[in-house]
Formats: sequence, C-alpha cells, structure tokens
Amino acid sequence: FMPRIVVSPLKTIGEMAARHKAREMITLIAEKHDFHRPGIIDPRRHLSIMVNDIAFAGKDGLIAPQETHVSEIVAFARSWDHSNPLLIHCWMGVSRSPAAALIAALAADPDLDDAELAQSLRRASPQATPNARLIEIADTTLARAGRLVAAVNAIGRGADYQGDAPFVLDF
Repeated sequence: FMPRIVVSPLKTIGEMAARHKAREMITLIAEKHDFHRPGIIDPRRHLSIMVNDIAFAGKDGLIAPQETHVSEIVAFARSWDHSNPLLIHCWMGVSRSPAAALIAALAADPDLDDAELAQSLRRASPQATPNARLIEIADTTLARAGRLVAAVNAIGRGADYQGDAPFVLDF
C-alpha cells in the first residue's frame, strides 16, 4: 500500500477527486478566488488556505506563505488516514500545490528521503516548480536541516507551463 497525493489545478479538482476517490483536500488559493468544493470531498476534511503564489513577504494586499500556513498543512497531513488519496490543489497546480504535496508527504512520513521525494515529484510533473517560500518554511518547521530546500533546488525550475497537468505523487 502506497500513500498517494493527487496534485491538481483548480479547474480539474472535480474530475481528479472522482477519478482517484479522494475524500480529503487541501486548497491553496488567493483570497478572492471562488471555487466549488467537489461533493465527494468531506467538508470536515477540507483545509482551505488563503495564500498568494509569491515567494517574498506580502505587498499590495498579497498574502505570502507564512509559518501558520505550513503548520496547518503539516497538522492536516498528519491527521490524514491514507485510506484514500489526498487531493491538493492551487490555481494552476504548478507552485503552491506541489510544495504542499512535498510538505504533506514529509509530515505523513518523516523518514522519507528529501532528495528521492523531490525526484519523484519531478518525474510526476516536469512543470512543477514548488513555491520556494513554502519549502523554506517547511524545511524549518519539519526540522529537515536544509535537506528539503537542497532537494527542491536540485530538481530546479520546472518546464514552462504547458497547460493543466494534474499528477499523482506516490511516496
């Protein structure tokens, strides 16, 4: 049995939830973006984090990733029972949600090797570029001693955005 995290852009969350039988979901989206939670997702098992996809301190009303956001992802992932995949989405499925997928995987299984996990992410998604600020905060929060930052830096920036490309991260 292998835990699975499904990473999706906003527009395919309904399809991905149904296809993978996800019952739990993490949303990372800007404050003003409305969306409809798929009916298959248990409303009590839906973590919604209002955050912009920026890698620096917020300005002009933008909300930068904060320690509290990472702590919420960690706590949610640790309470996930793994019986069904965890669905994580953001606007395009390229930056915030891949970062959250790495964070959730390490929170659920602290014994994972950061470099191997990042390589799995790259294989699953050539265009993923995990949000650097979420990764830096998570490295500290999860006591990864720089390994998570180094692993994400090692896989480099993802390929140019080619359109919506949901993917599954097995770990």
